[in-house]
Amino acid sequence: MRSLPPPLYWENAVANYPFTPTVAGLSISVPFIGPEALERTRGVRIRARLGANESVFGPSLQAIAAMRQAAAESWKYGDPENHDLKQALAARHGVKPDNIVIGEGIDGLHNMTVRLFVEPGVTVATSLGAYPTFNFHVAGYGGRLVTVPYRNDREDPAALIDVAKREQARLIFFANPDNPMGTWWDAGTVKHLIESVPDGAVLCLDEAYSDFAPESAELPMDVSNPKLLRFRTFSKAHGMAGARIGYAIGEAGLVRQFDAIRNHFGITRMAQAGALASLGDPEHLAFVIGQVREARDRLGAIAASHGFQALPSATNFVAIDCGRDGAYAKSIVEGLVARGIFVRMPGVAPLNRCIRVSAGTAEDLDAFEEVLGVIVRK
Repeated sequence: MRSLPPPLYWENAVANYPFTPTVAGLSISVPFIGPEALERTRGVRIRARLGANESVFGPSLQAIAAMRQAAAESWKYGDPENHDLKQALAARHGVKPDNIVIGEGIDGLHNMTVRLFVEPGVTVATSLGAYPTFNFHVAGYGGRLVTVPYRNDREDPAALIDVAKREQARLIFFANPDNPMGTWWDAGTVKHLIESVPDGAVLCLDEAYSDFAPESAELPMDVSNPKLLRFRTFSKAHGMAGARIGYAIGEAGLVRQFDAIRNHFGITRMAQAGALASLGDPEHLAFVIGQVREARDRLGAIAASHGFQALPSATNFVAIDCGRDGAYAKSIVEGLVARGIFVRMPGVAPLNRCIRVSAGTAEDLDAFEEVLGVIVRK
């Protein structure tokens, strides 16, 4: 019996894979080049990891102990309901467990959020130069990005709302405090932004750096608004970036829909145990916040001593204005990396006149200061 020919889209499958039209049209790219890749490709040893906004001060000792114990049970899947962690987070924020979804870091939650709302042609509003991984997910689902520029090195809430209304955006991305500039808005401004979100849209409020923000930026927790999702993480102040665990807080009906698409076994037992233990160790969190504050002050002094200016920061990094253009800032970054100091810079003008340096230990910052002096004197 003669077999039927394969479907048309399988023709020449070796050369033309049956990708979706959206994926087939995407460029192959990696949003971030990590220090490990730099070591492999450039043959340099990274002396100071100051580019990814990790917490070099590490996780809580209680979290380490809990993860070590959980590792012995890693033959088991993690609890797919994340029950204990959700209970603890709900108590911490004064909400109900139904208002919380756990994910593989904020990046994983961004991916799920975009999947819930975006399909080819759907519009998403963000700031030009804001956190690029969110845009990466939007492109992956065929979304249409519209952007507004930063204003005075801060995201522009009014402009975001204007473009979202004009372009009928379904999602609006806004971070407070901001990455890559470290700037922030007070709670009253953010509250007005939330109240201005048009019908048919959801605001993605990224609060990854909220632990470092001043009290004036602290927004009351309100889970009654179906147009708001707030994203938090254990990657920054809790020092668990490698564990990949974060959460989003929102109205119960909105949060419930994540169960339709999330990876129910995506959070490991170690990550769950570590996050739960970290929540129970506020002294370590206070220690890290204090260390970050000292590091920001030191980075400001280093910048000033070389004729640069550090932007005020409410994060665990500092954006340093190098006083010229993006090409000059890039030369500074390249010079630092070539000498083993891993830093990054914003990707678009005029933000890219800056370099972005994470808070580090005294030894990290000594190395940064030494190498920066060599580069600037050349």
